[in-house]
Amino acid sequence: MNPGRPFAVLTDIEGTTTAIAFVKDRLFPFAEAALDAFLDRHGAEPEVAALLEEVRAYAPGQEPRATLRAWMAEDAKVTPLKALQGLIWRQGYLDGRLKGHLWPDVAPCLRAWSAAGLRLAVFSSGSVEAQRLLFGHSEAGDLTPLFTAFFDTRVGSKRESPSYAAIAVKLGLAPGGVLFLSDVTEELDAAAAAGMRTCQVVRAADGTRPSGRHPEAEDFPAVARLFSLPCG
Repeated sequence: MNPGRPFAVLTDIEGTTTAIAFVKDRLFPFAEAALDAFLDRHGAEPEVAALLEEVRAYAPGQEPRATLRAWMAEDAKVTPLKALQGLIWRQGYLDGRLKGHLWPDVAPCLRAWSAAGLRLAVFSSGSVEAQRLLFGHSEAGDLTPLFTAFFDTRVGSKRESPSYAAIAVKLGLAPGGVLFLSDVTEELDAAAAAGMRTCQVVRAADGTRPSGRHPEAEDFPAVARLFSLPCG
């Protein structure tokens, strides 16, 4: 365990703050079912058209919708797909069909950490738009004011250490002042290689397997105990 309190907490979403089932069984099917209607209605708008051009650049000669559906089927961590999913989810959150799931222990700890002066940030393969929507329309209310920054794969891969070094720079902190929370061992390895503190959130309900290479906590209050942080 790393001694002393961190200055910032950087958190993953899926499997860490939010049930994997919510993403896999609610968000992904919602976006897949709405894809064609969304592109029919919004495909000519500049933001969407630019994303479709990115899709074409990834898969030249292929029809973008077919490419997007193939990526959806394999849960590809591809930036234009994640951005389009975020745009589709936006309407669902705004009209109330979607509410962002958070484990009950998450919001009280986030509020306590923010009140104690820690900077809070998110790093997820889901787009920044999708992150803001989930926390902005969460079951615990709008939590976005608690966060300093949101990062997605435009900063780099979650399994490569330069991404975490870049995030530390953007937060204005030395990597050692940042605590990264995730359920995924390879992400934690990359963060540790960049010099960040790490903690694997091992939620039994999500079937997370502890790696033995990082401090472990079953929920956010356990994280708080490990790193001398307040929590609700």
